[in-house]
Amino acid sequence: MTELPRVVVAAPGSGAGKTTVTMALIAALRAAGERVQPFKVGPDYIDPSHLAAAAGRPAFNLDTFFLAAAQVRGLFAHAMRGATVGVVEGVMGMFDGRSGAGGAGSTADAAAALGAPVVLVVDAAGMAGSIAAVARGFADFDPRVRVGGVIANRVGSERHAELLREALEAAGLPLLGWLPNDPAVALPGRHLGLVLAGEAAPAPEALARAAQQIDAGAVLRLARGAGPLPAPAPVFPGRQPGRIRLAWAEDAAFRFTYPETRELLERLGAEILPFSPLADTALPAADALYIGGGYPELHAEALAANRPMLEAIRGFRGPVLAECGGYMYLAEALETEGRRYPMAGLAPGVARMADRPVLGYRDVVALAASPVAEAGWRLRGHEFHYARLEPGSRPAWRQADGTAVEGFTDGRVLASFIHLYLLARPRAAERFIAAGERARAAAG
Repeated sequence: MTELPRVVVAAPGSGAGKTTVTMALIAALRAAGERVQPFKVGPDYIDPSHLAAAAGRPAFNLDTFFLAAAQVRGLFAHAMRGATVGVVEGVMGMFDGRSGAGGAGSTADAAAALGAPVVLVVDAAGMAGSIAAVARGFADFDPRVRVGGVIANRVGSERHAELLREALEAAGLPLLGWLPNDPAVALPGRHLGLVLAGEAAPAPEALARAAQQIDAGAVLRLARGAGPLPAPAPVFPGRQPGRIRLAWAEDAAFRFTYPETRELLERLGAEILPFSPLADTALPAADALYIGGGYPELHAEALAANRPMLEAIRGFRGPVLAECGGYMYLAEALETEGRRYPMAGLAPGVARMADRPVLGYRDVVALAASPVAEAGWRLRGHEFHYARLEPGSRPAWRQADGTAVEGFTDGRVLASFIHLYLLARPRAAERFIAAGERARAAAG
């Protein structure tokens, strides 16, 4: 049993301001001298970028759909090395998961797995005494989860905050802080959610003011009162000596990767060689290639104009793993805003942007051998994209329920809209490394 101070930030629903409040809480704890390790519940790349920027440490994803509860605890304990308190931002509403109230993938399920108290974020705009009913209802709904207090968001004034405090105290819950109804602390959004860290952020002085309205001492006492962490399970293998060189797409167009995926591949012997499909004209000398998700649709003209890189991608002979935005980049072309841009052409079809997203967890079965799976292997991941691309005659995956096929593989290239969570199936990552080793040996 390990003493690791921890707290989960949840909300009644999406749009309450969890990310902004979590950033302010991290800032308040850091101002109090704490080393904060951020986490995000659910399959997400955007919110973690803001949490990482606020904490100065990479934000890891904790998801009970991908990992068993003991593995979630193992990943939490692994990431907490060198930190004094863990802050976990929830997903959607506290009890919203893959299915059912508080089921797999929900914030409540993650909080229960961690044995972590919850700070409930309530959008208090247009609300006074009713906040007590909302908070009390969430506190009483699931006996596995302990709500330790409330942070109110979009509060109109100090007098408004006092009314909220009085109502909550009458309901037996403390007001741990509040953020003003101030556009300067809001995060702008776009079609996949919030913008990424580095593109926009709350004004630093506004975030500092907001942090001052949070009782860091009270939150820290709550986190320290979580008790010992139930027994975690190891999630990463021991480090292996260098086995392959892995070209890793990383720029403004391709930024959606899990830090735990990168660490897993590194531990299995991959030397990560970052490159930019936007700016570079050649690939690094590598044995395998990974292109993750991102926003190729926002950079389609520049990607298409970089013909030397497209030729380098076409000429690469090692195993290729491309996910979501990477799949779009490997397609024959990308259509967006009425224009068609030529892409790498390693995967058949044209990626076309649509008005509505495809999103959700995916439990998939491999239809053919690929760099990460034998035919019949079952893996887990998620989709979140607006593009459409017909899978053609060589699809990579069938959903486990038999409802759809997806992606493309020719055995060497795997391109798919599925963001695979490789930590849930490490042997898929091992297979990718082994494919890179074979390519390295063949190249001499």
